[in-house]
Amino acid sequence: MIVTTGFDEFVADRLDGLLRYATVLADDPHLAQDIVQDVLLRAQERWAKIESPPTYVRRMITNEYLSWRRRAARRVIPSNHSVLDSLGPPTADPSAAYDERDEMLARLAALPRKQRAAIVLRYYENYTDAEIAEFLRCGVSTVRSQISRALAALRADARPLPTALTTGAGE
Repeated sequence: MIVTTGFDEFVADRLDGLLRYATVLADDPHLAQDIVQDVLLRAQERWAKIESPPTYVRRMITNEYLSWRRRAARRVIPSNHSVLDSLGPPTADPSAAYDERDEMLARLAALPRKQRAAIVLRYYENYTDAEIAEFLRCGVSTVRSQISRALAALRADARPLPTALTTGAGE
């Protein structure tokens, strides 16, 4: 028997945020929906045993994104503000304008997966290095290295960084 007490409320309250998070990671709204659906189905099966559902489910989404093997076979669909907004109202979006957000999403899409995950967890989700290390199952120094490399790659683009990545949010 699957216990759904609390699960339905969790999904109702957090689905939009989980879809937005997965969309930023995957840069593909359809893949993001698949990831979130798979993760929620697996989480529902063990719901009664989960101590901290928000953290657990977000970690599952991160792990599912990082372990996704069919990357080369997918067709990349560029994210844009209308796709993200259709998943739910924007929350704490650091971008001053939609153009800046679209540009940042395109630049994030070009990063290696672990670097992208570290950047998204830090600057879009405001997690600390220690929390990111726990999500990615690596050391804090590895997280700092991944973020440093990702920021260097973003800076190498020679365009000014959006304000979210220059303010030091999450440090």
